[in-house]
Amino acid sequence: MKITEPSFSLHTPFGPLTEEKGIDLLRWIEWNARISHRSEDTQTEDSWRRFIQAVVVDHADWSVAEHASITALVRVDRGVSHEWVRHRLFSFTQESTRFVNYKKKGEIEVIVPDGVNSENETWRDSVAQSCWAYMSLLEKGNSPQVARSVLPNALATTISITGNLRTWRWLFLARTTKETHPDFKAITVPMLGEFQKMIPLLYADIVPGEKQSISMAKVH
Repeated sequence: MKITEPSFSLHTPFGPLTEEKGIDLLRWIEWNARISHRSEDTQTEDSWRRFIQAVVVDHADWSVAEHASITALVRVDRGVSHEWVRHRLFSFTQESTRFVNYKKKGEIEVIVPDGVNSENETWRDSVAQSCWAYMSLLEKGNSPQVARSVLPNALATTISITGNLRTWRWLFLARTTKETHPDFKAITVPMLGEFQKMIPLLYADIVPGEKQSISMAKVH
Protein backbone atom coordinates (compact mmCIF):
# COMPACT_ATOMS: atom_id res chain seq x y z
CA MET A 1 0.00 0.00 0.00
CA LYS A 2 1.06 3.60 -0.55
CA ILE A 3 0.20 6.48 1.78
CA THR A 4 -0.94 9.61 -0.04
CA GLU A 5 -2.24 13.03 1.01
CA PRO A 6 -5.72 14.50 0.44
CA SER A 7 -5.75 17.10 -2.32
CA PHE A 8 -7.98 19.13 -4.61
CA SER A 9 -7.99 21.34 -7.70
CA LEU A 10 -10.67 23.80 -8.83
CA HIS A 11 -12.01 24.14 -12.36
CA THR A 12 -14.50 26.07 -14.49
CA PRO A 13 -15.97 24.75 -17.75
CA PHE A 14 -13.27 26.83 -19.47
CA GLY A 15 -10.19 25.74 -17.55
CA PRO A 16 -8.69 25.98 -14.05
CA LEU A 17 -10.23 28.50 -11.67
CA THR A 18 -8.18 31.72 -11.57
CA GLU A 19 -8.86 35.17 -10.14
CA GLU A 20 -9.74 36.37 -13.65
CA LYS A 21 -12.18 33.50 -14.24
CA GLY A 22 -13.66 34.04 -10.76
CA ILE A 23 -14.55 37.61 -11.67
CA ASP A 24 -15.92 36.41 -15.02
CA LEU A 25 -18.29 34.16 -13.06
CA LEU A 26 -19.48 37.15 -11.03
CA ARG A 27 -20.03 39.15 -14.23
CA TRP A 28 -22.08 36.23 -15.56
CA ILE A 29 -24.18 36.24 -12.37
CA GLU A 30 -24.69 40.00 -12.73
CA TRP A 31 -25.77 39.67 -16.37
CA ASN A 32 -28.36 37.01 -15.52
CA ALA A 33 -29.61 38.89 -12.47
CA ARG A 34 -30.15 42.07 -14.48
CA ILE A 35 -32.63 40.29 -16.74
CA SER A 36 -35.32 40.66 -14.09
CA HIS A 37 -35.18 44.46 -14.51
CA ARG A 38 -34.05 44.38 -18.16
CA SER A 39 -30.96 46.38 -17.25
CA GLU A 40 -28.40 44.21 -19.03
CA ASP A 41 -27.37 47.16 -21.19
CA THR A 42 -26.17 49.09 -18.13
CA GLN A 43 -23.61 46.46 -17.16
CA THR A 44 -20.02 47.68 -17.38
CA GLU A 45 -16.60 46.09 -16.98
CA ASP A 46 -16.46 47.00 -13.29
CA SER A 47 -20.13 47.10 -12.27
CA TRP A 48 -20.02 43.53 -10.95
CA ARG A 49 -18.50 44.56 -7.62
CA ARG A 50 -21.19 47.09 -6.73
CA PHE A 51 -23.95 44.86 -8.12
CA ILE A 52 -22.90 41.65 -6.37
CA GLN A 53 -22.40 43.49 -3.08
CA ALA A 54 -25.77 45.25 -3.24
CA VAL A 55 -27.97 42.55 -4.72
CA VAL A 56 -26.46 39.25 -3.59
CA VAL A 57 -24.60 40.01 -0.35
CA ASP A 58 -26.56 42.94 1.14
CA HIS A 59 -30.01 42.14 -0.25
CA ALA A 60 -29.44 38.37 0.18
CA ASP A 61 -30.70 37.39 -3.26
CA TRP A 62 -28.54 34.26 -3.39
CA SER A 63 -30.67 32.57 -6.04
CA VAL A 64 -28.84 34.44 -8.80
CA ALA A 65 -25.54 32.87 -7.67
CA GLU A 66 -26.92 29.57 -8.96
CA HIS A 67 -26.15 30.66 -12.54
CA ALA A 68 -22.40 29.97 -12.16
CA SER A 69 -20.67 26.75 -11.15
CA ILE A 70 -17.30 25.37 -10.08
CA THR A 71 -16.01 21.81 -10.30
CA ALA A 72 -13.62 20.49 -7.65
CA LEU A 73 -11.49 17.45 -8.42
CA VAL A 74 -10.87 15.99 -4.98
CA ARG A 75 -8.69 13.19 -3.62
CA VAL A 76 -9.99 12.05 -0.21
CA ASP A 77 -10.59 8.81 1.65
CA ARG A 78 -13.81 6.87 1.15
CA GLY A 79 -15.11 7.94 4.56
CA VAL A 80 -15.04 11.61 3.57
CA SER A 81 -16.50 10.86 0.15
CA HIS A 82 -19.44 9.07 1.80
CA GLU A 83 -20.20 12.24 3.76
CA TRP A 84 -19.73 14.53 0.77
CA VAL A 85 -22.21 12.75 -1.53
CA ARG A 86 -24.95 13.41 1.03
CA HIS A 87 -24.94 17.00 -0.28
CA ARG A 88 -27.29 16.06 -3.07
CA LEU A 89 -27.47 19.43 -4.84
CA PHE A 90 -23.97 18.76 -6.15
CA SER A 91 -23.26 16.57 -9.17
CA PHE A 92 -20.76 13.77 -8.52
CA THR A 93 -18.64 11.42 -10.60
CA GLN A 94 -16.50 9.14 -8.44
CA GLU A 95 -13.79 6.58 -9.05
CA SER A 96 -15.58 3.25 -9.01
CA THR A 97 -14.27 0.35 -6.96
CA ARG A 98 -16.44 -1.90 -9.14
CA PHE A 99 -14.48 -1.12 -12.28
CA VAL A 100 -11.04 0.05 -11.14
CA ASN A 101 -8.64 -2.86 -10.71
CA TYR A 102 -6.07 -1.66 -8.17
CA LYS A 103 -3.77 -4.57 -8.98
CA LYS A 104 -3.37 -3.16 -12.49
CA LYS A 105 -2.92 0.33 -11.03
CA GLY A 106 -0.03 -0.84 -8.85
CA GLU A 107 -0.09 -0.02 -5.15
CA ILE A 108 -3.35 0.73 -3.37
CA GLU A 109 -3.31 4.35 -2.16
CA VAL A 110 -4.60 5.10 1.32
CA ILE A 111 -4.95 8.26 3.43
CA VAL A 112 -3.98 8.41 7.10
CA PRO A 113 -6.83 9.83 9.22
CA ASP A 114 -6.38 12.87 11.41
CA GLY A 115 -5.17 11.91 14.88
CA VAL A 116 -3.37 8.74 13.78
CA ASN A 117 0.38 8.64 13.22
CA SER A 118 1.30 7.01 9.92
CA GLU A 119 3.66 4.73 11.86
CA ASN A 120 0.91 3.51 14.19
CA GLU A 121 1.26 -0.27 14.02
CA THR A 122 -2.38 -1.06 14.69
CA TRP A 123 -3.57 1.23 11.88
CA ARG A 124 -0.89 0.21 9.39
CA ASP A 125 -1.32 -3.51 10.04
CA SER A 126 -5.09 -3.35 9.72
CA VAL A 127 -5.04 -1.37 6.46
CA ALA A 128 -2.20 -3.45 5.02
CA GLN A 129 -4.15 -6.64 5.79
CA SER A 130 -7.17 -5.25 3.94
CA CYS A 131 -5.04 -4.36 0.92
CA TRP A 132 -3.43 -7.82 0.97
CA ALA A 133 -6.85 -9.49 1.12
CA TYR A 134 -8.04 -7.46 -1.87
CA MET A 135 -5.04 -8.47 -3.98
CA SER A 136 -5.39 -12.07 -2.88
CA LEU A 137 -9.04 -12.18 -3.93
CA LEU A 138 -8.11 -10.84 -7.37
CA GLU A 139 -5.36 -13.43 -7.74
CA LYS A 140 -7.90 -16.15 -6.95
CA GLY A 141 -10.08 -15.00 -9.85
CA ASN A 142 -12.54 -12.72 -8.14
CA SER A 143 -13.63 -9.56 -9.92
CA PRO A 144 -12.82 -6.08 -8.55
CA GLN A 145 -16.47 -5.59 -7.60
CA VAL A 146 -16.25 -8.63 -5.35
CA ALA A 147 -12.77 -7.96 -3.98
CA ARG A 148 -13.66 -4.37 -3.07
CA SER A 149 -15.68 -5.60 -0.07
CA VAL A 150 -12.51 -5.86 2.01
CA LEU A 151 -11.09 -2.43 1.14
CA PRO A 152 -10.84 0.02 4.08
CA ASN A 153 -12.43 3.45 4.53
CA ALA A 154 -8.86 4.75 4.30
CA LEU A 155 -8.83 3.93 0.57
CA ALA A 156 -8.03 7.08 -1.44
CA THR A 157 -10.67 7.96 -4.01
CA THR A 158 -10.93 10.62 -6.71
CA ILE A 159 -14.25 12.39 -7.03
CA SER A 160 -15.37 15.20 -9.33
CA ILE A 161 -17.82 17.55 -7.61
CA THR A 162 -19.74 20.24 -9.48
CA GLY A 163 -21.97 22.80 -7.80
CA ASN A 164 -23.23 26.30 -8.33
CA LEU A 165 -21.74 29.10 -6.26
CA ARG A 166 -24.68 29.13 -3.85
CA THR A 167 -24.37 25.41 -3.20
CA TRP A 168 -20.65 25.80 -2.53
CA ARG A 169 -21.45 28.54 -0.01
CA TRP A 170 -23.82 26.20 1.84
CA LEU A 171 -21.16 23.49 1.92
CA PHE A 172 -18.51 25.83 3.37
CA LEU A 173 -20.94 27.12 6.01
CA ALA A 174 -21.77 23.55 7.02
CA ARG A 175 -18.45 21.77 6.59
CA THR A 176 -15.76 24.13 7.86
CA THR A 177 -17.23 24.44 11.35
CA LYS A 178 -15.89 23.38 14.71
CA GLU A 179 -18.03 20.24 14.60
CA THR A 180 -17.00 19.09 11.11
CA HIS A 181 -15.00 15.86 10.87
CA PRO A 182 -11.27 16.75 10.85
CA ASP A 183 -10.61 14.76 7.67
CA PHE A 184 -13.38 16.67 5.88
CA LYS A 185 -12.00 20.00 7.11
CA ALA A 186 -8.56 19.04 5.82
CA ILE A 187 -10.02 19.66 2.36
CA THR A 188 -12.82 22.18 2.87
CA VAL A 189 -10.85 24.75 4.89
CA PRO A 190 -8.05 25.23 2.34
CA MET A 191 -10.62 25.00 -0.46
CA LEU A 192 -12.62 27.81 1.15
CA GLY A 193 -9.43 29.87 1.18
CA GLU A 194 -9.11 29.38 -2.57
CA PHE A 195 -12.74 30.35 -3.18
CA GLN A 196 -12.26 33.48 -1.06
CA LYS A 197 -9.16 34.37 -3.07
CA MET A 198 -10.56 33.63 -6.53
CA ILE A 199 -14.20 34.74 -6.14
CA PRO A 200 -14.58 38.03 -4.22
CA LEU A 201 -17.45 38.88 -1.87
CA LEU A 202 -19.50 35.67 -1.89
CA TYR A 203 -17.53 33.77 0.77
CA ALA A 204 -15.79 36.55 2.67
CA ASP A 205 -17.93 36.21 5.82
CA ILE A 206 -17.27 32.47 6.33
CA VAL A 207 -14.88 31.78 9.19
CA PRO A 208 -13.42 28.27 9.57
CA GLY A 209 -13.79 26.79 13.03
CA GLU A 210 -16.95 28.67 14.02
CA LYS A 211 -19.66 26.75 15.83
CA GLN A 212 -22.09 25.32 13.33
CA SER A 213 -25.03 27.14 14.94
CA ILE A 214 -23.31 30.48 14.23
CA SER A 215 -22.10 29.57 10.77
CA MET A 216 -25.40 28.16 9.53
CA ALA A 217 -27.30 31.21 10.80
CA LYS A 218 -25.68 33.23 8.01
CA VAL A 219 -27.67 33.83 4.86
CA HIS A 220 -27.18 31.17 2.21
